[in-house]
Amino acid sequence: MNKLIILDRDGVINQDSDEYVKSVDEWLPIPGSANAIARLCKAGYQVAVATNQSGLARGYFSLDDLNAMHEKMAGLVQAEGGNFAHIAYCPHGPDDHCDCRKPLPGLIHQIEEALNVSAKGCYMVGDSLRDLQAGQAAGMKAALVLTGKGERTKAKGEGLDSVEEFADLSAFVDWYLA
Repeated sequence: MNKLIILDRDGVINQDSDEYVKSVDEWLPIPGSANAIARLCKAGYQVAVATNQSGLARGYFSLDDLNAMHEKMAGLVQAEGGNFAHIAYCPHGPDDHCDCRKPLPGLIHQIEEALNVSAKGCYMVGDSLRDLQAGQAAGMKAALVLTGKGERTKAKGEGLDSVEEFADLSAFVDWYLA
């Protein structure tokens, strides 16, 4: 099995917002997430991010803003002793008919190509059904965290058969590395 974990960003690594996370100042880490990612890295796992960022297409923030958010995210993880193997994002809106917007598996395939690995059998960790569906479409196992939109996703109760559930990313990593 490949030592790869793919994470959604908003609601898994950082606080989510129904109004979109639009700036580096609005990008706030979920407590323990950077440390959890570093723990995976120290255990020999490659950690990648697959994130829908339709705020780009909608004009809510610029590519420079997105890059600044990702630099902040990477810096916090590096400070804990970890790093991201790859960050893949979909810049498209829901009507752009791309192949990378989750629940489609395009971002997963981009990560596989960039890292020259297969994601099959590895974990996709997300807070929304579309995250889990994207991973499952690429042959991944799915883990739901209850941070971000996770509680809402759980309450809907759809598509959660064979999905592991955790309070947050730290709890997933505790379980996964046990």
